[in-house]
Amino acid sequence: MNDQTNIKKFSAEEQPGSPSDESLAETAANAQNLLTETVKSLGQNLVGMENVIQQTLITLVAGGHALLEGVPGTAKTTLCRFLATVLGLDYKRIQFTPDLLPTDVTGTKIFDQSQGKFELQTGPVFCQFLLADELNRAPARTQSSLLEAMQERQVTIEGETLPLPSPFIVMATQNPVEQEGVYRLPEAQLDRFLFRIQVGYPDRNEEINLLEVHENPPVQLGEIWNTAKITKIQSAVNKVYCNKELKEYMIDLIRESRNHPDVLLGASPRAAIYLQKAARSRALLNGKTFFTHEDVQAMCHAVLEHRIIMRPEAELSGRNAQQVISELIQATPVRTA
Repeated sequence: MNDQTNIKKFSAEEQPGSPSDESLAETAANAQNLLTETVKSLGQNLVGMENVIQQTLITLVAGGHALLEGVPGTAKTTLCRFLATVLGLDYKRIQFTPDLLPTDVTGTKIFDQSQGKFELQTGPVFCQFLLADELNRAPARTQSSLLEAMQERQVTIEGETLPLPSPFIVMATQNPVEQEGVYRLPEAQLDRFLFRIQVGYPDRNEEINLLEVHENPPVQLGEIWNTAKITKIQSAVNKVYCNKELKEYMIDLIRESRNHPDVLLGASPRAAIYLQKAARSRALLNGKTFFTHEDVQAMCHAVLEHRIIMRPEAELSGRNAQQVISELIQATPVRTA
């Protein structure tokens, strides 16, 4: 945590205007229990991924999408498969390749000779949980087939617009170090993702434990969430209390990202909206009916890093977005009432 001696940290008792809505408190308690159960359940097959699991659940509760970034072999695809099971959602996986067409994602109309008319054949995007595996292996034209689905929760096929099921979440994966045979995700595509989640290596003890876990068949997981539970918690996110000073603090962070000397293009107003929603969702999953600057700071890296474009000279000198976000958190004072 940053060292800011002039900052007052809000506690539950001090939080001004904290809601006394029992239904919201009950929803927060249920959300916290679901988070605990999910981490425990997935931990039977996944080792050292507690933080990643929590970030994916925050993405779900916030109604967003996540980009899982990590080298091959770090269980990104496995995480999504197990996660879809415990969430109880209709799950589809698309392996993105250079020859994948947009219609392979969204679907198309096919002429039925027996009936003498075109019939709509929907693609795998019509599900509740979509895994876009190795998204950056497909060209921009195919990547863009997800833009409307991710932003507007609908798909247009040959002039016909169809709604997607609710809830709808996209988890995409990409390898950050591979440069051959891949297509860089454009900024418009990256901006559709609420989070970019870094999936790294486990530590030494976790990796030893991983070998022991894989000596046995995977544990069969049961459904912990369902559509009704997810929808109820999602509808409660915007009720999580936020005071004016905290909103000013978030805007100060966003605006400072545009003024940083190493940044060519800072975070957009949409980033501020996503930051607030992510902080609210984190607080709700931790059993709180309000959020504080600590929730905001905890969400900054995942929300902002992929939305900041560094100056070329800064990158050449070894600077990166992660360092810039850390500096913004350190330099931006927390406003108090």
